[in-house]
Amino acid sequence: MPAVITAKEVEELIAKGGDLKSLPADAILTPSAKDAIRDYNYARRGNTSAPAAPSVPAKPLTSKSPKAELEAYFNSPAAHALKEQICAMGHRLWQREYVDGNGGNMAIRVGEDIAICTPTLVSKGSLKPEDMCLVDFEGNQLLGTKRRTSEILMHLQMMKRQPTAVATCHCHPPYSTAFAVVGQAPPTCMLPEYEVFCSVGVAPYRTPGSADMGKLVAELTDQYNTILMANHGVVTWSHNNLEEAYWRMEIIEAYCRTIVVAGQLGKPIQTFTGPQMKDILNIKQSLGFVDPRYGMKECELCDTGDWRPGAQCAVPAREEATVGYDAEAEATVKAITDQIMAQMKT
Repeated sequence: MPAVITAKEVEELIAKGGDLKSLPADAILTPSAKDAIRDYNYARRGNTSAPAAPSVPAKPLTSKSPKAELEAYFNSPAAHALKEQICAMGHRLWQREYVDGNGGNMAIRVGEDIAICTPTLVSKGSLKPEDMCLVDFEGNQLLGTKRRTSEILMHLQMMKRQPTAVATCHCHPPYSTAFAVVGQAPPTCMLPEYEVFCSVGVAPYRTPGSADMGKLVAELTDQYNTILMANHGVVTWSHNNLEEAYWRMEIIEAYCRTIVVAGQLGKPIQTFTGPQMKDILNIKQSLGFVDPRYGMKECELCDTGDWRPGAQCAVPAREEATVGYDAEAEATVKAITDQIMAQMKT
């Protein structure tokens, strides 16, 4: 099986003065590894227009940093690049109809206990960099002209629970939200992209924006990077970047739509074997993604739970109509029949 190369391995190779050409030709590069190689090549050529910008400032900032330092960073090119990323992801969410009205929100960690996030009451299809807010991990807004999203506590509690979490994304894609409405995680072992990038848990419903909602979601991040919020929507997180968190939205939505359609074709759905699923999980683990199935036996990996594809007709079968016995009518018929028979004999 081809080796999987992560960003950390690329960075270590560069730090040791190694040659990137020494990487195996058939190696699978993670998205963040490709970014690291691209940035390294930009730097070697002296190109100052490299698109990548660090999500965390060179000088670590906290909510206790002087306001002047927070303002300097919030208005810096590095922060502006992150704001543009949020806007770009917001526009894609809106274009794909994963959000409606002013729904959906995102956040990027930029310090020990601070994050840039989307504002409240603004359509993700019309986000602008100047709309963004800077908040601390208690939800207090530090900078920004518009009010921060009302659901920021959930994002912040996820980041508190997962110190490696760089970015979070929440929206309402229809097919995966449908699974959330019925409180059912999608079945597994059908498509490799879904298995590698997503591990899905279900959080019970609580009022959106409440601390209780955030707590229930955050508790699931130890094992899941994609969480269905019952009767609400989906939230994802990434230890790499916001785009990866967004990818998870595309992947789970496409997956849910695919299996719903597959369930209507009238044929059994094929799933991976235990050994096939084990190979996929090995790749997933090498990428640093969470999944509760690591360490399970092969025979335990593909449980589809209570989900059953396809629609079933619940209309009861129509009972055959029966005619009741009428003694008076029977007597009349018999009398007429007797008269006819008597006339036929004369």
